[in-house]
Amino acid sequence: MAGGSETVVKKILVSELRAGMHIHEFCGSWMDHPFWRAKFTVSTEEELKRIASCGVKEIWIDTSKGEDLATGVTRAQVTREVERELESFAAEPSEIIVEGPLGEAAIAKAASLYKRSVPRITALFAEARMGKAVDARGCVTLVDEISESVLRNPGALISVARLKRRDEYTYMHSVAVCALMVALGRQLKLNAEELRQAGLAGMLHDLGKAFTPLEVLNKPGKLSEAEFEIMKGHPERGHAVLVEGGTAGPEVLDVCLHHHEKVDGSGYPHHLPDAEISLFAKMGAVCDVYDAITSVRPYKPGWDPGEALRRMAQWKGHFDEHIFQAFVKSVGIYPVGTLVRLKSGRIAVVTSQKAKSMLAPKVKVFFSTKANMRIPPEEIDLSASWCKDEIACCESRDDWHFKDVEQLWGGVHVGR
Repeated sequence: MAGGSETVVKKILVSELRAGMHIHEFCGSWMDHPFWRAKFTVSTEEELKRIASCGVKEIWIDTSKGEDLATGVTRAQVTREVERELESFAAEPSEIIVEGPLGEAAIAKAASLYKRSVPRITALFAEARMGKAVDARGCVTLVDEISESVLRNPGALISVARLKRRDEYTYMHSVAVCALMVALGRQLKLNAEELRQAGLAGMLHDLGKAFTPLEVLNKPGKLSEAEFEIMKGHPERGHAVLVEGGTAGPEVLDVCLHHHEKVDGSGYPHHLPDAEISLFAKMGAVCDVYDAITSVRPYKPGWDPGEALRRMAQWKGHFDEHIFQAFVKSVGIYPVGTLVRLKSGRIAVVTSQKAKSMLAPKVKVFFSTKANMRIPPEEIDLSASWCKDEIACCESRDDWHFKDVEQLWGGVHVGR
């Protein structure tokens, strides 16, 4: 059931890229460059210029399909470095992860909250699209309900967050980022009013997409240069609408306008340097990207949550390091739903986490790589004194064909 032989890849600087090299993957969010299907051989100077101008600093090349380079680092080297970094985050216990399993009741409540939220967010976007004033205060009740859910059982709502219907992605993304902002804010020890503003900012951050043509927003393939520029206009459009409404606070306005800024100054729309990006905008950048890359989109499947964190950790210059570290603690080093390989050779999915043992969550084993076959599912607490097994590495879902991972950890597709 595993994928084919491992691709021979190495990470190089974009400035080292040359015609004839085969791009395997951009080392950055696919939301911030126009090459959303990124595997291709560079053949022209024009392509090199487009890649250099899109803000991505590093890139993975497949040396088995194109030209090689003496410099660069291998996938194994990068993996070891990232794992050491994430493990260092476990030195301090998380403020947000709740002990114990999620449970069917918690998951069902979270899914119900998402379902109830969609019509309200849909109506908000529709009002903006029709030119009506947007009253941010009208979202406060929903934000408070989401906040209460996150504070009561954060694992459930955050885990359900990525199980979206494609046709409702934009609206459910708003709810998901709201929940993630509250969880991150709690980890950062924000006060009650700051948590409310963080949640409200997450809910309204993408309001400008109400004005993005659906053929661009939901295009199943790579965007053209013109389409990409249209997409990049949504922060300013949303900000203008909220300013006109006159009820959004400064934190909400700032996150709406600047959630695509990067600490190295290569973000948009204003290319702000690190010192000029607010705490809330830095929070929005992390939460927005995480939910987007772990969700199924028309142009790409969602990444496994553990894999997403490990990729984000590699994007140096994108996120504020302190904020990213706090975010990892708020969702867990191995978020619920992460596919992992144990030292015993078994494949498992993470079912719950413990704040005091972030490196040893509860998992459900269901496949033996030694026998190359499914085995009866069994939940194991890796932190138990009797347990001799441990996580060896995260697995990419792209390398496997398991169709029931969400069912194994207890997830249900929202709206289904």
